[in-house]
Amino acid sequence: MPYSPPFQLTHTMMRLVAEISELIGNWTAHNRDDLQPQLRRENRIRTIQASLAIEQNTLTLEQVTAVIEGKPVLGHPKEIQEVHNALETYAQMPKWSKGQANDLLNAHRLLMKGLLNDAGQWRSGGAGIYRGEQLVHMAPPANQIPRLMHQLLEWLETTDAHPLIASAAFHYEFEFIHPFSDGNGRMGRLWQTLILSEWQPLLAYLPVETVIKSRQEEYYQAFREADEATDCSHFIEFLLQALATSLQEAISNTSTKAKVKVEMTVKMKVKPAEQIIDLLAKNGSLTLSEVAVKLELSKSTVERAVAKLKKEGKLEYVGPRKGGYWRVM
Repeated sequence: MPYSPPFQLTHTMMRLVAEISELIGNWTAHNRDDLQPQLRRENRIRTIQASLAIEQNTLTLEQVTAVIEGKPVLGHPKEIQEVHNALETYAQMPKWSKGQANDLLNAHRLLMKGLLNDAGQWRSGGAGIYRGEQLVHMAPPANQIPRLMHQLLEWLETTDAHPLIASAAFHYEFEFIHPFSDGNGRMGRLWQTLILSEWQPLLAYLPVETVIKSRQEEYYQAFREADEATDCSHFIEFLLQALATSLQEAISNTSTKAKVKVEMTVKMKVKPAEQIIDLLAKNGSLTLSEVAVKLELSKSTVERAVAKLKKEGKLEYVGPRKGGYWRVM
């Protein structure tokens, strides 16, 4: 009988798949091409910071941004190396295929470069997942890993399950097998992103890890429950809900950025002289300092523009220096 991860299709899964599909359509509509580069960069940085933070990396979002920009950061060399590795690994992601074991091993080699002696190799010893001092999961023996990973990747390539469900099921089963001596958590999240990006390329830049980080205890609890029940249905539902939440946040952030950009563009298109004329036509008693504050311009910019307007006969000052007013001609 062909291998399949242990889960049952539920009404909750189907509802979330429909909701996520609709949200992807909305995100695509909001995500204009001229916003793509900035959006991708910001989301990739958030993804890297959150995924590493789940694994106890203490660098903040600002510090991770600085590392990626090549700025000096006061932090543990290991944590800084993790950021460099993650950035390089995510950059290489489009070259890999979700069902290829060699690609998976190469990704781990990049992700754990300089951090593990056996980076890019299946683990050779036993492994368990601990929460504090408590063992919450004992992984299969090392000699079973090649067989189990072959079965899992073969299922991933041939399954008829929706990519959203298949990616979440893979994520659980990957963590259950725990094929590497370290880096399994970040690799599982990376590979789920790869699976989703092969279905919808835009999802390569969805920082779902930030939602998982904010619900980290729920994430581990869902895994423990799946392990005990030998059924990862609830774990899949948790990850689908995290995807939906992340998409909702992405749509909200994109809409806000687009609004700000439009407002700034409109404001930049109106020349300072035109803004000054419009403002003084409504209230000629304003001082030039007050004009500068209201228009968010420097006083020197306002003074130069006013001098030019006076010279062109478009503006004049009537009355004494104190108590007079501006008249638009």
